Amino acid sequence: MDRRSRSFLMACAVCMSLLAAACSQASPENPAALATPKAPGAPTAAPSAVSSRPTDPQTPSPYVLDDTEVRTLHADGTDRDYQVLVSLPPSYRKDPNRRYPVIFVTDANYAFPLIRSIGRRVGDHGDGTEDFILVGLAYAVGETPEYSRRRDYTPTPHGSADAVSDMPGRPVVYGESDLYRRFIKEQVFPLIAENYRADMSRKIYTGHSYGGLLGLDMLIADPGMFQYYILGSPSLQFDRQVEFTRMHKATSTLKDMPANVLMVLGAYETLEPSSHDPRYNRSVDMVRNARRFMDQLKAKRYPGLHIQMTTIPDEDHLTVFPSVITRGLLWALPGKQRPQG
Repeated sequence: MDRRSRSFLMACAVCMSLLAAACSQASPENPAALATPKAPGAPTAAPSAVSSRPTDPQTPSPYVLDDTEVRTLHADGTDRDYQVLVSLPPSYRKDPNRRYPVIFVTDANYAFPLIRSIGRRVGDHGDGTEDFILVGLAYAVGETPEYSRRRDYTPTPHGSADAVSDMPGRPVVYGESDLYRRFIKEQVFPLIAENYRADMSRKIYTGHSYGGLLGLDMLIADPGMFQYYILGSPSLQFDRQVEFTRMHKATSTLKDMPANVLMVLGAYETLEPSSHDPRYNRSVDMVRNARRFMDQLKAKRYPGLHIQMTTIPDEDHLTVFPSVITRGLLWALPGKQRPQG
């Protein structure tokens, strides 16, 4: 595994531990909450503020994110459970008749608190961006980020031959993105629609790296699954660029692809052999791959497809995602002071 992948997964692991504390619903000071039985899919957290109860200074309290919940779903056809993280906008309880667009994001252990914070800062009470419900798609319970995302976000079983499992006793697994897509559509979507004031005609997908690859695969397999796709640095190099083959096969029978797609990459995610700057990619030109994928989709001339791509100066694969989110929110959910364009 290269330096960039190790750094990314270390960041995911750190954020996982932080988020577990942030979204926990009970502490040892509240045994009744720990003992309360929950129905399948019921929220395990709905905090509105950090507790003001006096605590022992030697036993620090967890930091709790306001208006967040955690639900657990068993994925049909698997032996796996997944946590679904939900963040409600500040206006949610003030306006009981309002319905909200929904952002679904993969790699939730890292991306969920990030998007929540950027959305509230950039949103500026609806002036910068429209308020939204945020749904974080966490890794399979009990699995490492690397193990879970390799399997769930990739389209074929032919991943890197040099890959080593970081879960002792379990082999490396790739290629179950179709199953994961069905889990999102058939189980996560109904959960959100039935329990929140979600406008399910305005669903937005967000993913980075393998998560970006998953987004493109869902786009070509089921174009209407989401209305907007915010895709950061999609890993189109996976399995000898197999996604191009899958795209041509899928589009051979499609009459239209109704979706709005924004791909965002860092300017360093290309090859620059003459440069000694370590931030440039060394073996994969992700910018070129993304542009080629976009151009080939544009050549289909689907009336409902609106796809664009941008690169951000001074960003690489590990640093670009916050900028992806900021630009993506302004593009997909322009506020009252920002016309869409």
